[in-house]
Amino acid sequence: MAGIVNFRRTIFHPEKFKGRLRSVERKVHPYKETNAFISEPKPTPPKDSETDSPSPKPVSELKLLPHTSRVVAVKDNIATVSDPTTCASRILEQYTSPFDASVVEHVKSRLGRVTGKTNMDEFGMGSHSLNSHFGAVHHHKPFQLRSVGGSSGGSAMAVVTSTVPIALGTDTGGSVRLPAAYTGTAGFKPSYGIVSRFGVVPYANSLDTVGLIARSSIRIRDFFPSISSYDDRDPTSLKSSSRARIKEKRMEFINKTKLSAPHESFYLRELKIGVPIEYNISELDLEVSWVWQRMLKLLQRQGCTIVPVSLPNTKHALSAYYVLAAAEASSNLSKYDGVRYGTREKSSDGAGDVLYSETRGAGFGDEVKRRILLGSYSLSSEAFDNYFIKAQKIRRLVQRDFDRVFSMPNYLRPEEQFDLSDMEEGIPLEDKLGPAEVDIILCPTAPTLSPDVEEITEHQTPVDTYMNDVFTVPASLAGIPSMSIPCQLPFKFSKKNIPSTVGIQIMGQHSDDGRILQIASMIEMIWASNMCNGWNPDLHKWQEKSLEASSAEISNLLAEISEAEAEKAKLVESKARETSIPEPVEPVATQQVGIESESGSLKADAASEKVFALRGKLIAKKRQRISTERKYQKQDIPQNLWLEIDISTID
Repeated sequence: MAGIVNFRRTIFHPEKFKGRLRSVERKVHPYKETNAFISEPKPTPPKDSETDSPSPKPVSELKLLPHTSRVVAVKDNIATVSDPTTCASRILEQYTSPFDASVVEHVKSRLGRVTGKTNMDEFGMGSHSLNSHFGAVHHHKPFQLRSVGGSSGGSAMAVVTSTVPIALGTDTGGSVRLPAAYTGTAGFKPSYGIVSRFGVVPYANSLDTVGLIARSSIRIRDFFPSISSYDDRDPTSLKSSSRARIKEKRMEFINKTKLSAPHESFYLRELKIGVPIEYNISELDLEVSWVWQRMLKLLQRQGCTIVPVSLPNTKHALSAYYVLAAAEASSNLSKYDGVRYGTREKSSDGAGDVLYSETRGAGFGDEVKRRILLGSYSLSSEAFDNYFIKAQKIRRLVQRDFDRVFSMPNYLRPEEQFDLSDMEEGIPLEDKLGPAEVDIILCPTAPTLSPDVEEITEHQTPVDTYMNDVFTVPASLAGIPSMSIPCQLPFKFSKKNIPSTVGIQIMGQHSDDGRILQIASMIEMIWASNMCNGWNPDLHKWQEKSLEASSAEISNLLAEISEAEAEKAKLVESKARETSIPEPVEPVATQQVGIESESGSLKADAASEKVFALRGKLIAKKRQRISTERKYQKQDIPQNLWLEIDISTID
């Protein structure tokens, strides 16, 4: 009755009713609490006939999307006919594309469906999904105060809240991998030119790539072949002839080096993993450093070879990236003036320069304006040589750093002799000559855990926020594939309002996307299985106590067995005297020779049963102790991992 009265009171108080309704909606639609979508997800039916497919091939000839990944969320800078494409900007608030992007066509032609457009940083310019005209993207409970990363934060949260199994994003300098690291999902940036950019609103043409975010790298591995094909509408798409030539050379290299082909059985013991010493910076969070070191140790136990490598131009990569990306952005965004594209400001009187300035001033956010100004200056005649040209040279040096350390050649560039004079002085000569030839590079995706939103907005300058991309930018400049996988933290680091995962980044040579996805899925499963099996240094104390307790219990059992055997011997001896029968080895049934004789026989039998039960307990306890000791030995991990893998140059 009280419940009915409270319900009636709620109905007659509109504000209370709206609040109750909002709380119910959050439970039914968790994405609403996170502001992950700009256009609401809607249940549109999938394409199920040949005539509905926008692809020139019939559906029967296409490889369909995995059944569990046919509902896809799309970042709001990827064109779709069904929803507006706003890039989270006021200036494109009313724009709807007349065509679908190439990747959206691939999804629809393979019986997939687009369920909504996800929120993002305006035009992809940001690292925390806070620079959106439609409001910031929030973390789910209980981490609302934490950043979700950017600029594809909406795509990541759509996956985290299980609204969709997989989401499309774009990665220019880490916009897919950073949200994946901050939200505990898997994020993949393919090699540049592998996935068509047709229909993607450009930020920086030479850096933009279409990426994927999902709960696990296995789902990305199965989905990726559906969108990676040549598109003649994209001038940067790798041609079919080049893809065939690279595939043939890759297979020759794989067979020559006895490595397995993608999607076949791959033995990690044949893997050579590079650890870049420049990435072990003092700003690394304790949790990030711990996961990185433990991951390397775990892979070393699997039989992988851990090799220190040097990427000396990493320290210049971030500066070069923000010069090049801003320069290209200032050119790409020049068309949004209220005449060719963009929402015209109504207060403008329509006079030339005034129209442009008022429209762009009101339509762009602060971060977009900042990068347009930076890019325009770097392209000016007085700064072109000192900034833009030097940034391009640094980009080439970063590419050569990766080409030098990978065992597989970059088949898009000719082989060359490397100038190693810029290497770290502490690196031995044999490492300068590059004999390591690693298969992959493994490092953290971000130097810190997901930062606090209040700290970002109130205490950090725009330049401070750029530092979040320090580990993701080099792969973007080099155009190589990079995968961020989630690694669960142990109990030791469990804190209130702190995300429980760290992103680990796996990088490979250009066009080696299939093998990177295969390796990433295996490494992710190895980490998860070891964490589930109790691979956790925090359990050492519990195991020590368990071993001590089992030792004490075994000692007590041995003492009880000794007492029981002594008591049994006395009973058997007294029984033998009474019946004048020689003392037997084991108690035997005797005929009744009196009440006292029968009582003595029963006591002897009870003593024998007690000894037998105690011995059974002793055997079980010893087996339990052996199992605990084996677990303890399995988890006995050396503390100084860096010295163990001979990376003595790290501070």
